[in-house]
Amino acid sequence: MTLSDVLSLMGGLALFLYGMHMMSDGLEAVAGEKMKKILESLTSSTIMGVIVGTVITAIIQSSSATTVMLVGFVNSGIMQLSQTVGIIMGANIGTTMTGVLLTMGIGDIAPAIAFAGVALIMFTKDSRKNNIGAIIAGLGILFIGMNMMSSAMSGLRDSQTFINIITTFKNPLIGVLVGAVFTALIQSSSASVGILQALAAAGLVTLDTGIYVMFGFAIGTCITAAIASIGMGANAKRTTVIHLSFNIIGTIIFVIICQLFPFVSMVEHLFPHSPSAQVANAHVIFKVVTTIILLPFAKQLVKLSQIIIKDKSEQDKRVGILERSKTISGYSVGTGAIAISLIRDEVNYMYDIAKKNVIMSFDAVINNTPQYDDIIRKNEDELDELNANISQYISGVIGNHMPPRDAEVISGYFRIVGNIERIGDHATNFADYTKFFINKGISLSDHATGEVRNMKDLTVSAMALLEGDRREDAATMLAGVVKAEQDVDDMTDEYRNAQMERMKTTECSAEASVVYSEMLTDFERIGDHLLNIAEEFAKMYPPRA
Repeated sequence: MTLSDVLSLMGGLALFLYGMHMMSDGLEAVAGEKMKKILESLTSSTIMGVIVGTVITAIIQSSSATTVMLVGFVNSGIMQLSQTVGIIMGANIGTTMTGVLLTMGIGDIAPAIAFAGVALIMFTKDSRKNNIGAIIAGLGILFIGMNMMSSAMSGLRDSQTFINIITTFKNPLIGVLVGAVFTALIQSSSASVGILQALAAAGLVTLDTGIYVMFGFAIGTCITAAIASIGMGANAKRTTVIHLSFNIIGTIIFVIICQLFPFVSMVEHLFPHSPSAQVANAHVIFKVVTTIILLPFAKQLVKLSQIIIKDKSEQDKRVGILERSKTISGYSVGTGAIAISLIRDEVNYMYDIAKKNVIMSFDAVINNTPQYDDIIRKNEDELDELNANISQYISGVIGNHMPPRDAEVISGYFRIVGNIERIGDHATNFADYTKFFINKGISLSDHATGEVRNMKDLTVSAMALLEGDRREDAATMLAGVVKAEQDVDDMTDEYRNAQMERMKTTECSAEASVVYSEMLTDFERIGDHLLNIAEEFAKMYPPRA
């Protein structure tokens, strides 16, 4: 094997992996959060999960990308752990499509496929068509890379050293270990199987010597999701355990089958004229039969993962968005859905804190007490930190490949976060007014205190309209907030006029009157920010046509 062959092999592998990533990026840009909706609606049963996992992985040609997506979805709370089992099984079936397509001769038309995809990218201005072009071009580039690897492998036919090494693969343990290590290094079982097919086509490997290496590929591909789960929650790690358990159990089953039954001979007999097809179809049988065997034990796989990965009181410790968003770089499928879910959860949490501060700040004024001050200050610090972290996260993901629709939603949350932070500032102002009253030894009149109590009730009821997940009801929510904001404006005008009358009768001191006027301003501004949030949310989630 010459230096040129080695470089050709490396270049082919590079093109294969790059094509795979192009397809992942294109799919993410086309599908975005729709991917999450598909998974949520079609994974109610394990069997449906298998079908969905098979289809998605057949499209993006990477079980690693699918599993990494699941790790991210589980870690962000989009999916339940039990929902992932069927998809993982399906992903293992879907990844066999690469080898099947190779045996069908798709590699011969790979340049035409790549050209068609590039043409869509270069000669259309529509972003959706551009992204579809990226998927098509990625597929073509993937198979061009596979052809390059196949050509480079032919030079090994005359290498006695290589042939001697290959013959050791007949030992099941060595074969599985070699396959696992090799796939762990390149992080693609599809590429590994393709290389094995190229070796078989060149006459360097028979199914008898390569079958155990192929089994090892299934184990080695789990490394990608394992890396992705580092620093994530217990359920994210359990997803990788399910993936690994499935493939280890399947490998053990088929090693035993190959030792006790003529599995290899059967496959060779079915496809006598194509060593490459023998590898591809043995791979399909391996994954499909393993899925059929383990499908009834889906719940047991989940329980096994829970035994292996203990929950170390993670529910008692809140993890911020920057920590929860940790994932492996390179695979982008589902990142839009993960980003939106993470941001939505964090924004809801931030909004709850702001509401608590608003309630306590009104109570502080009504009761003329400093007892809430420390909690309000602590919450305000957390609001500032949340604002900074969410904004940082949004800045990091907004430039990634995602549909314009998802980018608009994320941008909307960026503006909502700013409004929530300002609501927190106005609540802190109320706490400062209370401190001023106490230090000066003054207080509001009974009439003014009653008005503050009414302001609190209206503000709390207005804030309640924006609580929870109201995506499907954004227009109705906006209508309610518009009315509440108008009530706030009317109440502000009414109470400002009433205060002017009290000043004439000296019912309120001059200092208290000035501060009360500032309170009315803060009260009105809170209403304005609530309206801004409602309007932004309605733009993000318009009514369906």
